[in-house]
Amino acid sequence: MVKAVIFDMDGVLIDSEPMWQQAELQVFSQLGVTLTPEQTRQTAGMTTQAVTRFWYQQSPWQGQSLADTEAAVIARVAQSIASKGEAKKGVQALLQQLHEHRLPIGLATNSSQYLMDTTLDTLAIRHYFAAHCCVEMVTQGKPAPDIYLLAASKLGVAPADCLVFEDSYTGISAAKAAGMTVVAMPATEEWHHEKFDIADAKIRCLSEFELRLWH
Repeated sequence: MVKAVIFDMDGVLIDSEPMWQQAELQVFSQLGVTLTPEQTRQTAGMTTQAVTRFWYQQSPWQGQSLADTEAAVIARVAQSIASKGEAKKGVQALLQQLHEHRLPIGLATNSSQYLMDTTLDTLAIRHYFAAHCCVEMVTQGKPAPDIYLLAASKLGVAPADCLVFEDSYTGISAAKAAGMTVVAMPATEEWHHEKFDIADAKIRCLSEFELRLWH
């Protein structure tokens, strides 16, 4: 029986993936790195630091440090979230339902504290979460299980009793490595990809989730 629920953030609570793609295309193109939207999907779910390092290795640039490049991407995404961020379909209703069933709710994101706070405040959903875990709080981001194990610890629930919502293979791998049950929310164009077979279930949006089947 599920005793706690943990959400990934980008692509699960908020449709921020297009914002990430736009920010990365803008920042990296200014440094001479030519990217397409399809190429940015290769790094979906990775930490911003890992994404920056990845593209630097592919096409090294000069004149701007990796740390400054990472910060530039984060700043652009934060600006987009604050100005036009909206909760994905079913988010508010499911959070309220979990709250009414007294199930502890956690957040585990590979994004920074700044982006996590920006998203929670923009969507006005901070009060639902008993645990807020971001990438700065762990030694290794996803696909390592650290951030999910931290969230479970903060919620006071064993990993095996946690249900996770994730949209990326990176995040699903992290939650499964932590010993948790995972519901995948793949992007439409990746719905049939076999990599999502490692998840315990698959839904298109949170409004499809039926709590009675899990709790």
